[in-house]
Formats: sequence, structure tokens, C-alpha cells
Amino acid sequence: MSRQPKPMNPRYFPEDFQWGVATSAYQIEGAANEDGRGPSIWDTFSHTPGKVVDGHTGDVACEHYHRVEEDLDLLVALGVNAYRFSVAWPRVLPSGRYPVNAKGLDFYDRMLDGLLARGLRPHLTLYHWDLPQALQDEGGWANPETIQHFADYAEVVARRLGDRLESITTFNEPWVVATLGHEKGIFAPGLTDRRLAMQVSHHLLMAHGLGVQVLRTIVPRVKLGIVLNMAPTHPARLNAVDRAKAQLEDGLLVRWYMDPLFRGHYPQDVLNHLGADAPDVKPEDLRLIRQPIDFLGINYYTRNVVHAEDPSATPPGEMGFTDMGWEVYPQGLTELLVRLTRHYNPPPLYITENGAAFVDRLEGDRVHDVERVRYLETHIGAMAEARAQGVDIRGYFAWSFLDNFEWALGYLKRFGIVYVDYDTQRRVMKDSAHWYRDFIASQRIWQPSVSGA
Repeated sequence: MSRQPKPMNPRYFPEDFQWGVATSAYQIEGAANEDGRGPSIWDTFSHTPGKVVDGHTGDVACEHYHRVEEDLDLLVALGVNAYRFSVAWPRVLPSGRYPVNAKGLDFYDRMLDGLLARGLRPHLTLYHWDLPQALQDEGGWANPETIQHFADYAEVVARRLGDRLESITTFNEPWVVATLGHEKGIFAPGLTDRRLAMQVSHHLLMAHGLGVQVLRTIVPRVKLGIVLNMAPTHPARLNAVDRAKAQLEDGLLVRWYMDPLFRGHYPQDVLNHLGADAPDVKPEDLRLIRQPIDFLGINYYTRNVVHAEDPSATPPGEMGFTDMGWEVYPQGLTELLVRLTRHYNPPPLYITENGAAFVDRLEGDRVHDVERVRYLETHIGAMAEARAQGVDIRGYFAWSFLDNFEWALGYLKRFGIVYVDYDTQRRVMKDSAHWYRDFIASQRIWQPSVSGA
């Protein structure tokens, strides 16, 4: 029987711990053709027949662009003290480069003022997968010139918004951009070339490094970091072939990004495996990538279980599966966080995404998402266990604030703790939102007893 996370104790979390929710621009904003916004690769991809379930697009999404004040008030109702969101590059720089679209920046300017007026800490992500289509037409992330375009974009955003930010994330989940977008072809831009994908992964890390350098000069007091999607990878069977497969998959998902960021090199076993598909890397590239950062964001949903002969083999699922077919495995979060801390000695960590899709039913003004409540509770407990083992975790962001456009799955899957009726855009707090609100409130009640603990 696998070990379950310890029961939660609010005293695990200090007074300054940040409790938040997270979103991304293309998934919620809508207003895809308004106020000078240019097309992104996700606009192109979602409008290509057969790429997204039922032909869904992010054209309207949650209409957050027009409902931002309502949504900010809803954040207050949730009781969170932090909000993680992304800026849409094509809304700020429609062609991916100068000139700046003033109306696009104005939207984020108003949103930041609204967040601060409500006592919420803003955590901004620069790139959550929506590359301007104009840059993709020139080769996208395969073109090394895009690295400089990203740095220019980072400068534009920082000069206008940086004075009010708690943190800036350069990239969200570069593995997804490279592997799902350029090798598997199931995400934008929909390419299927492993060598190209690995070169893209290298360019993304270089753009991160250059972006951090630029941001340091403009907003020296803002925390800078990157967000990686990671998971422990376990062999399905305790034999040599499954162990070897698990080691390789871990290399492609975790070590491929952590090693250059914190050790200045790519993992040799993965390079050997890639052979001619390995990226072209110069020594100065690795020095650029290994910039000091102030935090590392971790997105965690489940573990990976690999079977060398049967890729379709499923994990045991002792705690069940989500609507995505992902195993509920909270103890994997503890395992991952402890491993990263011991092996890499990273800066402070944030859980920047953690959540689950389940089949939700609106009944009047309630959504009784018992499974999601259990998911959040057990994963926060797993995070508490990691803290008890010495991991420096500063914040937790539930994914996601709202039900939204779930990429290639369109509106089929619901991750939100707030239900969205896409026909009317009505928002309804699910039971998980009420649970999260009450849990955060319990933290504040406990705080006076923590100082002497």
C-alpha cells in the first residue's frame, strides 16, 4: 500500500504564506479580435479544423477581458491573497515586436490597480503559450531571433507594469511548448519534429535567461523565476527495462530543464538518447540559461508510471482518477518537492498550479465537487509534509480560478473552483471554492499560535 500524505495541520504554513489561484490569458480573456490584439498561434491552431474538440476556440472563453472587475471581486470572495495570471503577448505587441498596442497594456494596467486595491498580490507570467502568429510565420521558437523578441517584450511589460508586481515568471511549462507543440503536434503550433522540438526547448531556456537579465535591470526588486511542469516518474514493474525507461522519461521531463537551469549542462544520458536530435548548444548558451533566479514554480497534477513494453499501461489509481484520466497521487508532490530540494538546492518554491478536472453539475446555485475538495485537501497536505521535511515553499496556487478553455480539449474539461456557464458567463463558486476559502480563513485564525510554536 502506498503511503498517504499526513493529515493537514494549519500550523505548517506561516503567516506570510501566499494562497492564490491561477489562470492564463488565452484560456479566459476572450476578446480575441478587440482593441488591437493580434492573432496568436493558439488562435490559428484552434481555428484549424480537427485540432480542438468540437471546433472550440478561445475567441470568447470566459469574457474575462470584459468582466475583469467582476472577476476581481470574486477573487476577494475566495479569500485568496495572491493571483497568478499571464499577459497575452499578441495583445501587447500584436506583431510580436514593436510598436506597442497601448490598449492592450491599458487592460493589464487596470487589472493590476484593481488587484492592489483589493489587497491581492499580482504574480505575472510573460509567456503561457500564446506566441504571436507573426513570429511563428518567421519560424517561431525554432528561430533564434525570437529569443531577442521575447526579451524586448519582457522589457515593454516590465517598464509599464513592473512597479506593482510581486513576481514575474518568464515561461510557463517550456516542456509543453516544446514537446506537445513541436514533437507530438497536439498543441499549437502543431508540429511533429523531435529535433526541432529539442532545439525549441533550448531556445526557450535561452529566452528565459536573456529575459531575466533584462528584467533585473528594470525591476530589481521584483522576484523573477520560471515555472516547470514536473512529476515523479515510476517504473510500472521493478525490472531493469522499466527502471531504465523511467530514468529516461525523468530525464526528458525534469532533468532536461533543471540541469541547465541549476547545474549549467544538459543530462548526458538524455543527450546520448537523442543522438542527432540533440539541440545545437554553445557554452555561452548554457551560461546565459543559468541565471540566478528568486523562485522556482512547480506545476504538479499527477505522477508518471511507465511500462517499457506497454505504453497504455495504467497506474494502480488507489485514490482514483480525474476526468483527464490522471491518477490522483498526492504523495508524488511530496516526493517531487523533497527530491528537487535535495538534488538541486533551488531558490524558494511556489506550487504555481495544482488542481483537477472532474465532471461538474450545476444544481441551482451549487456545484457539489466532492472529489475536487478531496484532491485539494490531500495535495495541500502533501505540500505540508514537504515543508515538514525542510522544503522552502512560499505559496500555493490552485488551478484554476475559473473553468476555461482547456487547450486541445476545448471546453470539455472543467478545472475551475468557480463554475462558468459558457452560455451566460454566469460564475458560481463550487464547493471546492467554499472549502478553499474556509481553509485559508483557518490559516489566519491559527496564526497567533504559530509564532511561539
